[in-house]
Amino acid sequence: MPELRTATPADRDSLYRTWAACFDAPHIVPLYESDPGRYDRTFVAAGDDGIEAVVYYVPRRIRNASGGTDLVGGVADVATRPDARGRGHVRRLLRLAVADMTAAGCAWSLLFTGTPGVYAGSGWSVFELAYPTGVLARPAVPDPLTRVRPAGVGEWPLLAALHERHNAGRPLTTVRGPDDWKMRVPLWYGPPVELTVAELGGEPVGYLVARWHPGSVEILETAGDQAALFREVTAEAARRGVTRGSARLPADEPARAALPLLFSRTEQAVDATGMVRPILGDPAPVVGSPAAVHWPADYF
Repeated sequence: MPELRTATPADRDSLYRTWAACFDAPHIVPLYESDPGRYDRTFVAAGDDGIEAVVYYVPRRIRNASGGTDLVGGVADVATRPDARGRGHVRRLLRLAVADMTAAGCAWSLLFTGTPGVYAGSGWSVFELAYPTGVLARPAVPDPLTRVRPAGVGEWPLLAALHERHNAGRPLTTVRGPDDWKMRVPLWYGPPVELTVAELGGEPVGYLVARWHPGSVEILETAGDQAALFREVTAEAARRGVTRGSARLPADEPARAALPLLFSRTEQAVDATGMVRPILGDPAPVVGSPAAVHWPADYF
């Protein structure tokens, strides 16, 4: 039976080999190494030949449904080495992680997964976030007062100000700090993802993050005034021959008033990859709010 314990720096190479055997995800190691307290929140099943399984969590400040923030344990990088599966390692490690989250004062826990059955027996439950998808509108006449230009994640102070204003009271959004803008956001929104900023009278009024595919476009994040940005998306789609799109916009998103500029016909899609677990509080009002959204750049 392997030893269940927290990781140490001596486990680094074995830990990374376990992740490499389970994931093709180059973002894992840089995000993990950006967390100074990572080893104390990394729970491992350590056998004679190295790390057999791992559960890691990172504490994040996430906006709640009451206008404040909750300390949330974001579970990430859960893996079991292929030759050690089916032995209950993850279930036992999740118990250790929950005990540590409780001691740390976490209100609840959040994770994103394509395998919800791994976590359901340990107290996590699926929640759904609806978003529009459909046929893109024909390009509209540009607003002559608003300029839309390409931007880069290196302009993070500008983006951060827009993000904070747009999400100040939005449940399920993460409170980003400078390190998030310098490290996490570039990892998730670097090329080939494209970022545009709208300016009115030289002042930034909104931004949009898009990932283009053959025949479709995903709008991953928006903030601020969206009308000019949506017009630019449809114009760019016409240039690329793209006819369909999706947009991560919560149900109460003010930008939905501008949706006719983006879509000619819409339907609702559902993201059911999120799971939550109560610890010291109840996450239901947060994930159940029509204003709730979790932007991809805040994945753990």
